[in-house]
Amino acid sequence: MTTVKLPHFVTVKDLTNEQVLDLIERAEYFKKGGAVPKFDTPVYVTNMFFEDSTRTHTSFEMAERKLGLTVIPFDPQHSSVNKGETLYDTLLTMSSIGVNLSVIRHFENEYYKDLITLQPDQKMQMGIVNAGDGSGQHPSQCMLDLMTIHEQFGHFDGLKVAIVGDLTNSRVARSNMQLLTKLGAQVFFSGPKYWYSEEFDAYGQYLSMDELVKQVDVMMLLRVQHERHAGDEKDFSKESYHAQYGLNKKRYEKLKDDAIILHPGPINRGVEFASELVEAPKSRFATQMQNGVFMRMAMLEAVIAGRKLGGKA
Repeated sequence: MTTVKLPHFVTVKDLTNEQVLDLIERAEYFKKGGAVPKFDTPVYVTNMFFEDSTRTHTSFEMAERKLGLTVIPFDPQHSSVNKGETLYDTLLTMSSIGVNLSVIRHFENEYYKDLITLQPDQKMQMGIVNAGDGSGQHPSQCMLDLMTIHEQFGHFDGLKVAIVGDLTNSRVARSNMQLLTKLGAQVFFSGPKYWYSEEFDAYGQYLSMDELVKQVDVMMLLRVQHERHAGDEKDFSKESYHAQYGLNKKRYEKLKDDAIILHPGPINRGVEFASELVEAPKSRFATQMQNGVFMRMAMLEAVIAGRKLGGKA
């Protein structure tokens, strides 16, 4: 089994198909109870979440603890960020006291670019794992989604995958459409037209929800991100969204027998997803969360190996 080696894990654009499949294989190995690597020296990690998170934050922490890493707490609400300290200087502090890895969620798109571009006199030496940047990338969610799809079908080539909902603001949509297309899947989009733009044309075709439910292998629902739509939802209502773009029981019954439903969470019940379908047989919502721990273990291991941490050459 090949261990992927990466200096950072910030965007799925950097991954080859081989690396993606190796990471899935490694995550599946961990899920089946495979041996966790033993490190000769401690590896210190901190989780810096500047946006709210339940699944991603706790999943990374569980993955870190399963790998035997030492987790250094960080609370942005009680840090010097509130005194105007830059993200770089916060990381410089962490690096200087011995932290090796930082898992970061940040509201700024591509916040990581300046952090991973080393200058000759730069003292900050730290592996960065992107836990979500603005509306840009969400590599760990994408990778756990791919793991969940692979568990069901064993491949990606030729699969029909629908990504439905709040496309404009979705880092999940962007990461998944890029990697799924690269792996040979056929991607489709749906949702309100005012949340669809030309950037999606290069990756797939827009169809109505009712056209998609009959033909797709994977129905990926996206959360309506109310917090990113302040002032632009005059005509939005839960009932109208659910009627046009949500997965109700009637649409559920039209899905293929082996089709699966994904959602990154948190779910707006009765909006993207009828509440009674969240744990239905075709739903993989809980499985995605379970898989997230093992995929994040594989991702962290890849950066530890790439940076030769833990006393491993």
